Amino acid sequence: MKVLKAVIKLIRPEQWLKNAFVFLPVFFSQHLFTTSYLIAVVYTALAFCFIASAIYCLNDIIDVERDRKHPKKCLRPIAAGLISPVAAYCIMMACIVVSMLLGYMSGSNRFAVMGVLLFYLIMNIAYSFKLKQYAIVDVFIIAIGFVLRAFVGGKCCDIVPTHWLLLMTFLLALFLAFAKRRDDVVLYETENILTRNNITRYTLSFLNQVIGLIAAITMVCYIMYTVSPEVIARFHSSYIYFTSIFVLAGIIKYLQLTMVDVKSGNPTKVLMKNRFIQCCVVGWIVSFFLIVYIGEWCG
Repeated sequence: MKVLKAVIKLIRPEQWLKNAFVFLPVFFSQHLFTTSYLIAVVYTALAFCFIASAIYCLNDIIDVERDRKHPKKCLRPIAAGLISPVAAYCIMMACIVVSMLLGYMSGSNRFAVMGVLLFYLIMNIAYSFKLKQYAIVDVFIIAIGFVLRAFVGGKCCDIVPTHWLLLMTFLLALFLAFAKRRDDVVLYETENILTRNNITRYTLSFLNQVIGLIAAITMVCYIMYTVSPEVIARFHSSYIYFTSIFVLAGIIKYLQLTMVDVKSGNPTKVLMKNRFIQCCVVGWIVSFFLIVYIGEWCG
């Protein structure tokens, strides 16, 4: 039982929440209740969950010595000695195999899905061994990973994600990733804990400006999306801009958590525990659903 708990902790299923981005193309294309599309996107999302878990295993193997010096990361299974590096490699390979099998089961575009999964894997292996050493590049790699999630969510269902969706996914991921880096910088400056080698290439003043800039661009981009003539025509509604309330409130609250409370080190944990953020997410989903889906059915 202890080993099983360690394995589960190693593959980090709580982080699978990030793969909700895979569902975005189906949601925005109004095919959320089309059975064939839903089955394909569920398989694809699960495939991404396991390929991401494989990368978590690799990162923990590579960073084991640094993790042992970290106040929280020292509790990770490999750093704590609960799982050996060899066993972790085996678990990583098992996750890759399961991911590819799920990708193969995703439907008629299975090979395209598997290709994206493979590209994500190679990109993150390069990130783990080299690219994460370069400031800014490391954050952009993370953001590209989220864009790939949104892209493959459309590819598995023959849906072409709009430039709006891919752009806003990229911007939101950049915002969250830079906020996470800010948390690392605070930890380094206050407790002299170096969570990653490139953290000395960031400063609080630099990150404050970047985070504020990206937050502003993201909010403006979303508002422009909601009032875009092509979007209004596609959804047959001119009321989508009402959903901006929840987007703006959520981003501003996250800015507060980042700048004031210094609690942006784990975006998934923030989403799972912060009631205000949860209300913003649920409010956005419900309002968008009512305007687009219910409006379409009633119209």
